[in-house]
Amino acid sequence: MMEVLNTNLGKKLGQHRKSFKNKFCIHYIEDAKQYFFLKIIFTLTKFNSAGMNINTNLKEENTYDAIVVGSGISGGWAAKELTEKGLRVLMLERGMNIEHIKDYDTAMKNPWEFKHAGKHTEEEKRTHPVQIRDYPYQEANEKWWVNDLECPYTEDKRFDWYRGFHVGGKSLMWGRQSYRFSDHNFEDNAKDGHGNDWPIRYKDLSPWYDYAERFAGISGQAENWPLLPDGQFLPPMDLNCVEKSVKERMEKHYNRTRILTIGRTANLTVPHNGRGSCQYRNLCSRGCPFGAYFSTQSSTLPAAMATNRLTVRPYSIVNHIIYDKDTKKAKGVMVIDAETNETMEFYAKIVFVNGSTLGSTFILLNSTSEAHPEGLGNASGQLGHNLMDHHFRCGASGTAEGFEDKYTYGRRANGVYVPRYQNVGNDKRDYLRGFGYQGGASRNPWHEEVAELSFGGDFKDKLSLPANTWNMGLGGFGEMLPYYENKVYINHDKKDKWGQPVLAIDCEYKENEKKMRIDMMNDAAEMLEASGIKNVQTYDNDCYPGMAIHEMGTARMGNDPKTSVLNKWNQMHEVSNVFVTDGSCMPSIACQNPSLTFMALTARACDYAVKELNKGNI
Repeated sequence: MMEVLNTNLGKKLGQHRKSFKNKFCIHYIEDAKQYFFLKIIFTLTKFNSAGMNINTNLKEENTYDAIVVGSGISGGWAAKELTEKGLRVLMLERGMNIEHIKDYDTAMKNPWEFKHAGKHTEEEKRTHPVQIRDYPYQEANEKWWVNDLECPYTEDKRFDWYRGFHVGGKSLMWGRQSYRFSDHNFEDNAKDGHGNDWPIRYKDLSPWYDYAERFAGISGQAENWPLLPDGQFLPPMDLNCVEKSVKERMEKHYNRTRILTIGRTANLTVPHNGRGSCQYRNLCSRGCPFGAYFSTQSSTLPAAMATNRLTVRPYSIVNHIIYDKDTKKAKGVMVIDAETNETMEFYAKIVFVNGSTLGSTFILLNSTSEAHPEGLGNASGQLGHNLMDHHFRCGASGTAEGFEDKYTYGRRANGVYVPRYQNVGNDKRDYLRGFGYQGGASRNPWHEEVAELSFGGDFKDKLSLPANTWNMGLGGFGEMLPYYENKVYINHDKKDKWGQPVLAIDCEYKENEKKMRIDMMNDAAEMLEASGIKNVQTYDNDCYPGMAIHEMGTARMGNDPKTSVLNKWNQMHEVSNVFVTDGSCMPSIACQNPSLTFMALTARACDYAVKELNKGNI
């Protein structure tokens, strides 16, 4: 079974710990059935003139085959793959434990059951000043999001860093859109000279996309579109009546040089791998008790648990990776207990760093030594640089006529997708790369139909009628180029709750992104009008890096150790037993949602790492 190292027990032993902390070590675990075992290791070896010498055998107790730092999408995949390949794995998570179903406290609540009607309290505004900047942080899911006062960072330029510290990480909070990168995306850097060349191509990752999709469960429609490769799909969700009309008209108007499809999402449309299908509640951000979307809790963690080779330790903040100058390898990690502030070390043959883009980069930058004075594996000087995020919040919307008698079924947790078509073939723009669209059609919200009527018979009658209008909107998601000067670094002048220095973030969109946003608006309006949508209006609600929650870069892959941190296997050039497979490894970001690519890269890297370990090469 999976072991969960429990730090809460330490509180109950506080007095004993204070009295005897120099005489013995307390090692405790809580297994999946929530019962406790206490082991007191007290091995007295010898006395000398300096006093008593204690040998606790703690290193042996704290040694595993592999350590995985982080438990989100990529960390969960690393734990699954490594345990299934026979390794004893310790997964470290800096936040609290979250158990599938049991800890989804608000998943089944009705709107009237929330104390503050979904609004933020003054205390939440005080403790979460960054998290409240945008839509993710709500009363229904507030426990997922980090306390900004406890975990601060500094902004040389505005960067909205949305974080969740708990087992499962952002796998419990993500938008679930799941798209493959294409050959165009892997080749763009080399072709236009921005960033370094990817060390892999689509053919290298394609079988791992297959592997990840089959396990995770991705619903979608095959379209044979070169910039959006098809995958191993479960049955697609349905387009509604307006979206079907827009798709038909738009593709005809552009002679299928532009397409519209249902979103490819990690929401199950049929039961899959013991998980239930989507119930069309669209309450995914609260945690899904049906297991209907991919998360660590619903998918990778149970698979890893089934091997009996996984130990999960929550409340474990990885401060740095321990480097052995003699072997020129990492020998483990130093951890701060988030509840007690005590430090401890864990050891392993390989370390997978999956703490999310900026979390992982902090650990690497903070892992300094005589051999690595600027951070672990940073001889290239690229660690912390080339930070990227998608830009969005602009597009167009309008009204659809002729559908007043049509209804929708449920609340579909998905929308439509228009994949990139810019700067390909004969389509040339005055900027590099391109964008895709997400959006959809819906009836007007009920409150717009009622005016002063808020309850009673008239109110109910009004709600039983079809809406007078339908709205259709398209919002762009644009690629950001990799810029060396967009960076993070450690700010030693500010400390977090545990006395650690914090990240400083210096990142901005530049001229290429600003030019692209004009087309993101105008193209959306043009396509909607060509599809019969009326009263079309464009919008640009402004955007700052971090808002898309797709931060990537800062520890990029590459063939040349002089210009990159990782090789084509997500392995550090300089420290062969350290692998990084979260968003920090990305040399570019395309315009697609990236999480599926993280899954595929992680599975591929784990396969390589275990083979090399078994050969004695690591």
